[in-house]
Amino acid sequence: MIRNFLFSVSFFSGIIIILIIFLPSFLFPQKVVLFGGKLMGYWTGFCLKFFLNTKIEIKGRENIIKNEKFFIAASHQSMFETFYLQIIFNSPIFILKKELTLIPIFGWYLKKIGSISIKRNKIAKDNLDFFGNISEKLMNTKRPLIIFPQGTRVLPHERPPFKRGVSRIYEQLDIICQPVAINSGHVWPKRGSKKDKRTITVSILKPIRPGVSKDEFLRNLENCIYAELDLLN
Repeated sequence: MIRNFLFSVSFFSGIIIILIIFLPSFLFPQKVVLFGGKLMGYWTGFCLKFFLNTKIEIKGRENIIKNEKFFIAASHQSMFETFYLQIIFNSPIFILKKELTLIPIFGWYLKKIGSISIKRNKIAKDNLDFFGNISEKLMNTKRPLIIFPQGTRVLPHERPPFKRGVSRIYEQLDIICQPVAINSGHVWPKRGSKKDKRTITVSILKPIRPGVSKDEFLRNLENCIYAELDLLN
């Protein structure tokens, strides 16, 4: 309990401090704010290692796509990946639910770094330009796109079907997909106490190149990520 308390207080205090320190950066180019995002990633790793004695292992670095446009499809079990993946990859462009951009200060940060928001389960005017917004952003940056195809954080043992939006992105953008499996829920579950003296593994899997049907892509993506999570369990 003490470890959980110290971790939570330190982690969230640090994130708030970083947000406050970087408030003036909203007046400067985007890359300044992106540096703040990387600091949040490093702070996340530090807090896990220092307070919970967590080991963070990165597998498959050789699979990271270089010199080509790509998007990341990652499993989602905790807050860990929303921060830490920013230091493994080149400041990804997040696809996230609209509600997150409404959070004071943090929401401003999400907008400044170029995150793409969507109103889930709704046919809204904001959603009509969704793929147009993605294409435009990717054309003007070397940053990859990132999406969590499970749609929300899930428990380590849960295996919900992936949302079909990820297959539409694959088809519409016609770029490589970088699958990533992360077992962070064993340390930092969405509900309940955090666990100490464990390992979080970020497994970067072999890319899925464009050229197959949406349905086949979705099956391949879901199978490879869940198969890897089963091994990591």
